[in-house]
Amino acid sequence: MIPLRRFRALILAVFLAACALHIALDLLPKLGRRAARPSGQPGCSCARPAGEAAAPGRARARGRPGEPPARAPAAGRSGWPNKHTLRILQDFSSDPSSNLTSHSLEKLPPAAPPAEGPGAPTPRDPAHRPLLREPEPRRSVPPPGPSGDGALLARLFEHPLYRVAGPPLTADDVLFTVNGDIRFNPKAAAESPNWPPGGPEDAAFLPTGEAAVDAYPNWLKFHLGINRYELYSRRSPAVEALLCDLGAQKITSVAMKSGGTQLKLIMTFQNYGQALFKPMKQTREQETPPDFFYFSDYERHNAEIAAFHLDRILDFRRVPPVAGRMINMTKEIRDVTRDKKLWRTFFISPANNVCFYGECSYYCSTEHALCGKPDQIEGSLAAFLPDLSLAKRKTWRNPWRRSYHKRKKAEWEVDPDYCEEVKQTSPYDGGQRILDVMDMTIFDFLMGNMDRHHYETFEKFGNETFIIHLDNGRGFGKYSHDELSILVPLQQCCRIRKSTYLRLQLLAKEEYKLSLLMAESLRKDRVAPVLYRPHLEALDRRLRLVLRAVGGCVEKDGLHSVVHDDLGAEHRGSNQR
Repeated sequence: MIPLRRFRALILAVFLAACALHIALDLLPKLGRRAARPSGQPGCSCARPAGEAAAPGRARARGRPGEPPARAPAAGRSGWPNKHTLRILQDFSSDPSSNLTSHSLEKLPPAAPPAEGPGAPTPRDPAHRPLLREPEPRRSVPPPGPSGDGALLARLFEHPLYRVAGPPLTADDVLFTVNGDIRFNPKAAAESPNWPPGGPEDAAFLPTGEAAVDAYPNWLKFHLGINRYELYSRRSPAVEALLCDLGAQKITSVAMKSGGTQLKLIMTFQNYGQALFKPMKQTREQETPPDFFYFSDYERHNAEIAAFHLDRILDFRRVPPVAGRMINMTKEIRDVTRDKKLWRTFFISPANNVCFYGECSYYCSTEHALCGKPDQIEGSLAAFLPDLSLAKRKTWRNPWRRSYHKRKKAEWEVDPDYCEEVKQTSPYDGGQRILDVMDMTIFDFLMGNMDRHHYETFEKFGNETFIIHLDNGRGFGKYSHDELSILVPLQQCCRIRKSTYLRLQLLAKEEYKLSLLMAESLRKDRVAPVLYRPHLEALDRRLRLVLRAVGGCVEKDGLHSVVHDDLGAEHRGSNQR
């Protein structure tokens, strides 16, 4: 009995010694850095690159203004992370789920070879590979076009076709109405640690204590501007301000979006706005391989950005604002997420880059991990629409939905009279819905988007409202191929709005060339250039194909049967003005 007790005591002593050793290993790097710092100077628990102390801009960004940077330890001087930080990041990949296989049909394409020539960046010493460094400035290649100051876009939006007045709005035509009976307590808001300061205390509130609309965050102004006919007005200042917020607002929390075949993140900002983040998975130049099915292709972040700008140039205004942004995967995703499933998928790649893969139906495995350079990743941020608890949306199956099968074809692909059946079914048997579908068809064809299986509308407005153009990530995949099957709804129904037809004709002219307008509009984005130049050229080519298809319908059925006049006296008055 006594030897057994001694054996148990020995086991307990070994266990306690191991725990003490582990704790000591964790604390030694911190104690070493604290001893190396001058007294009274605050420090950072993370490793810093060697060149950070020499860059005043970085010292100001990561330290306190006016303070000299702290002397880095030996690990920081060599450019490598300290042992404690590296072990924490590498432990993220120890979860058994990190070895899950992917259901994808293909692997990630190989990385492009480094550029050569006098303008290429000088390669760094292989021994100097910092884990966390600031992103290098992105050099924007100017797209084709004579204007770089926004003059062409301004001229387009001053054209009479873009100044047609819409119908007057009633209380039933707006999604939300501002309730003037609600009072807001500025003192309570000022005492809240979560509410960011926004200027002088009295500037945001009226003398009665009511919140002034101008003091609302830009995402709320965007929501309040939604009505029966559009997501936002042509000259809404809230949209431009919201685009700036998407690219600059501080991210306070991150979570994975449930559902979907590919990884998407929900990001919450300091002003309580939210956006959907789609990370960069392919370079601008990479095309969808010809053997890939439309349902197995990657979603492109730059397609989401370009879709918003194209939708605005076409004057549909049915895509929520989208902006590009460089994200620090460590500080703006890993350190602020409370999603343990997402947090556990972070790891360090053999190239010393921070990577993660999350959880989704496809492309969420170590083989398809999203890796930064070393922890900076590019992506798109799409502003959220109002919460479903406040503004319900109805999901509709697209009548021209594809089969999403490798061998089967959809009914519309084999029946040339399919549109006649659709027009006898609600809600396509009356109102403007069939014309909205034709607008969406033209929009998708210009982008090359074959993945429009459903669409949504706001439930409050019933069937007399517009279609929301959501989820455009599979557009702009091919610039060398025009998928004519996307135009089948237009060719079968032979219906188009007069306003859409006239704007397409305008954008086909040299003085309002669509590719030049897109290049000028996209130039303002933070991750410009957003589109590869051949994609811009493909827009002009596809626009001519759309006009040719409408022209064929007019020859067959006559102008009045094909073109629906939605302008009338308002357009004539605008032209006279």
